[in-house]
Amino acid sequence: MGILQIFTLFGAMGMFLYGMNLMSSGLQKAAGDRLRGFLSAMTSNPFKRVMTGVGITALIQSSSATTVMVVSFVNAGLLTLVQAIGVIMGANIGTTITAWMVSLLGFKADISILAVPLMLLGFLFSNSKKGQQKNIGELIVGFSLLFLGLSFMKESVPDLRQTPEVLEFVRQWSGYGFWSVLIFLGVGTVLTLILQSSSATMAITLIMLSMGWIPFPMACAMVLGENIGTTITANIAASVGNVSARRAALSHTIFNVFGVIWALALFRPFLGLVGKIIEIMGYPNPAADNFAVVDSNGTDGTAALYGLSMLHTLFNVINTIILVWFTGLIATVVSKFIKEPEHKEEKPYKLKYINAGPLATPELATEQAIKEIIHFAQISRNGLGYARAAINESDPDKFEELRGKLVKYEEISDRIEFELASFLNAVSEEEVSEATSYKIKAMYKIIGELESLGDSGESISRILSRRNIHNKSFDQDTIKRINAMVDLVDSAYSVMISNLNLAERSELGEITNAYAAEERINKLRDNLREEEINSLEDNRKNYQTSVYYMDIISELEKMGDFMINISQALYKCKIKVS
Repeated sequence: MGILQIFTLFGAMGMFLYGMNLMSSGLQKAAGDRLRGFLSAMTSNPFKRVMTGVGITALIQSSSATTVMVVSFVNAGLLTLVQAIGVIMGANIGTTITAWMVSLLGFKADISILAVPLMLLGFLFSNSKKGQQKNIGELIVGFSLLFLGLSFMKESVPDLRQTPEVLEFVRQWSGYGFWSVLIFLGVGTVLTLILQSSSATMAITLIMLSMGWIPFPMACAMVLGENIGTTITANIAASVGNVSARRAALSHTIFNVFGVIWALALFRPFLGLVGKIIEIMGYPNPAADNFAVVDSNGTDGTAALYGLSMLHTLFNVINTIILVWFTGLIATVVSKFIKEPEHKEEKPYKLKYINAGPLATPELATEQAIKEIIHFAQISRNGLGYARAAINESDPDKFEELRGKLVKYEEISDRIEFELASFLNAVSEEEVSEATSYKIKAMYKIIGELESLGDSGESISRILSRRNIHNKSFDQDTIKRINAMVDLVDSAYSVMISNLNLAERSELGEITNAYAAEERINKLRDNLREEEINSLEDNRKNYQTSVYYMDIISELEKMGDFMINISQALYKCKIKVS
């Protein structure tokens, strides 16, 4: 095997992986809303959880991406651990579709002949002004590159039958009985760890089998190893996540390791079952002792490829049927292995739903971000509560304590805005659909307005502090009027948070509630200002005290403006996306 042939093989492998990633990216962007629909379908029904995992993985063509996504959702509190385990089981079934696609199209029907013409079609689609057609173009180009890479890989792999001594060396590793099974299981595990893609390892295994490098049982052992190796991706993603995320990743490992144990214990009967199914399909039994792969285009070669794909599917389906009823037990076991820290000190500004960085599926990262924004809004509302308390507090020491909290909340809002913006920046660097791009822009606007709400609370504390320094105070009637304004601002908070929740569920219809809340605030502001001016003209109020009073009313009115801006951003995004 020459140097050029080796480089061609690695280049073909890179083309295959790049094509798979491109196809996955195009599918994610084209089906972004559909993926969100799958997520919203999560219920207590184990069957629906499994089918959700199957559906998402079938759409994005990557079980690794699905498991990383699920880990992120657990980390964000969007899924419970038990729900996540069910979805991960489904993801393992969904990934077998890739093996069937490669077996059916990449070997039996040489789709690489059509790959170049398809790339022209993909190019034409990608130049469309419509975002959805661009996504479909990316999908077509990725599909074409995947099968071109597979074709080049097949051509670059040397035919060992022309070099009997090398073929004998490879085959001797198959002659150690059950130890050979364990050896090839280890090879499959290591290859998947290196390539970080069980689909790519599966393609390599199919090529090795079709070229006659390894017998059918050893190829099956490699597939079992690939199921162990693929769990490392989720564990890497979870390593920077919270306890729930690490538990979800460990449950993936337990699921696959358990499956490999029973498959090894029943290795020969399991292969016999696969062989019988392939015989029923009208092909030779690949698990028979006298079976030998003749040619990837021949009957025996097709039987071997279908047999390997069938084993991959049966393994995951049987494993899921066995373990789906024990998701609660698996959750208990991983919870005992990974325990909550005894002394958990959370910084007040620490994000609640985003700990593990952007998702492997950027189209769904906005789910985490909107959840975090709602949490941000609730924190901001708590700041209004402290502002109300500071307005009503007459004891200097207690006031200073409340002022310190308002200053702290302003710092918290700055920190959350920065961390959320960093997260959105990271998501924006990935390829996202036009609809998701609009959502991200709206989120930038929203977090800026929420940060301004935190500034307003701190501004009120400064106004009150200046009032106290100048030995001024508000009478009970003035405090009552300020409280009435605070009540309206608090109601506007309720409306804003309600609209955020509706937007998260894609149920935001209109925002007349937000306009009505702002109108009430503006009307009260105008009435209070007019009353105060009349009082000053009649010399019934101290001018300096009135200035502090009107500054607070003005700051509260600004908070209403920030909140209507948030609802407007949500509504504009809804119009653009739909």
